[in-house]
Amino acid sequence: MTGNNEWTALTTPGYCWFNNDETTYKNPYGALYNWFAVNNGNLCPVGWHVPTHPEWTRLTDFLGGIYVAGAELKEEGLGHWLSPNTGATNRTLFTAIGGGARNFNGAFMQFGVYGNWWTSSLDVPGWAWYRYIAFNDIYVGVNHYNQPAGMSVRCVKN
Repeated sequence: MTGNNEWTALTTPGYCWFNNDETTYKNPYGALYNWFAVNNGNLCPVGWHVPTHPEWTRLTDFLGGIYVAGAELKEEGLGHWLSPNTGATNRTLFTAIGGGARNFNGAFMQFGVYGNWWTSSLDVPGWAWYRYIAFNDIYVGVNHYNQPAGMSVRCVKN
């Protein structure tokens, strides 16, 4: 599904490329998935899973807390982030990049400004937790969003 109305109407697993442009955005950004695809349990290879909200918390705590962990997760330089890409060291080799998102209404947004990653954890009905990192900060944000939105996903080993 590529159109905004079709994307918004989905209540089943879906994915797309930023701006519906696979040629430009598939590598290195990957797909933007709605949360129904995350909840499906089929995104990751056998032996891997989409991390939970508490697993993300353990990661950021290990890296010194949410106020500084983004520096160690972000790819250095301006190849996939807008300037200034504050504090990026990528010490963890996570290589977070600013892949943007697709809003619950289907609009593409935040490319180069934010990297957004779904967790596998629900918050309240219709909303799930996600993490984000910005181009101009070292903070790893924590928020919840509408399940029809499209965001990146990282898999972790079981």
